[in-house]
Amino acid sequence: MHALHQVSLEARHISLSYGSTPVLRDVNLKIEPGEFFALLGPSGSGKSTLLRLIAGFNQHQSGELLVGGQDITGVPPHARNIGMVFQNYALWPHMTVWDNVAFGLVERRQPREVIRRKVGEALELVGLAQYAQRRPAQLSGGQQQRVALARTVVIEPRLLLLDEPLSNLDKQLRVQMREELKNLQRNLGLTTIFVTHDQEEAMTTADRMAVLDQGVMQQVGTAAGLYDFPANRFVAGFVGTANLLEGQVAGASGAAVRFHATGVGELVLPCPPQAPAPGSAALVFRPHQVSIRTLDEPAEPSRVWLRGVVESAEFLGEFSRYRVRVGASALLSDSPHHAGRALLPAGAQVQLGIDPEQVRFLTD
Repeated sequence: MHALHQVSLEARHISLSYGSTPVLRDVNLKIEPGEFFALLGPSGSGKSTLLRLIAGFNQHQSGELLVGGQDITGVPPHARNIGMVFQNYALWPHMTVWDNVAFGLVERRQPREVIRRKVGEALELVGLAQYAQRRPAQLSGGQQQRVALARTVVIEPRLLLLDEPLSNLDKQLRVQMREELKNLQRNLGLTTIFVTHDQEEAMTTADRMAVLDQGVMQQVGTAAGLYDFPANRFVAGFVGTANLLEGQVAGASGAAVRFHATGVGELVLPCPPQAPAPGSAALVFRPHQVSIRTLDEPAEPSRVWLRGVVESAEFLGEFSRYRVRVGASALLSDSPHHAGRALLPAGAQVQLGIDPEQVRFLTD
């Protein structure tokens, strides 16, 4: 199949309520032509509502929805030329794979020769040409997923929407299908938006992503951008695993910031390019940026050290995750695993070394 005409998608000040319950609140988003974009958020955050709104199954009460620069707000679903793959694939059980894929073209009354060519290309694209005469029940979950994709891309939609596309597959297959989805999307150059609550899925496949919570767009950016520079506490905790130390910025002087961590004490940290304003804030840093040492081990002077007590330790294969009680806070430290090294026991007195260059100050 040839690369399709690429379109942008833009949501401007979109709000939607069911009765008096707001589901989307003033959502603004611009997705570039040909981009693979993820909508990430917990259950009930509004991500599926936004996807269905783009497809035309929901209507917003205010704002504009533009595809390729044109407002499609009042356009019914069948006239939008947007393809959607549902979580349960929604294949017709009584039809062969071929007929499932051909369905949209038959509905559009395409000539038989065109249907034959396009269905053949779509099945080739997803690697299922030899399964054309099977029924969906004779296929594995991953193969059914591919049929659903072929059926959707065969109509050459302007946008491809995927609703939790991999959630019904087992872990290994999910990882494989992630690769396949990405390759398929690259080959087609099709602007694609997928909804997921799985941060790893979003981080490994999407060019950029948007994090939603309670109908509000929290942050938009690349996986690394959101991970390294979260806009607020919610994003910090939702994209990856984060340590948060609540407290007060006491003041910034020259190159240093004094921070009173609640129940822990005063820390002196290097001042970021934009000095944090005095007042309440949280320090955010990742578990792998925290080294753990026993009290008699040497501590690198470049780190900020806190004393604590091991509450628990989890062996996770390539690293061990320690939960350490430091004053009023519980902090996580990920320590690389070396064969033969025993885990530190619960109750062990330790010191945690935080890499000060990796600490972020959050006020939201």
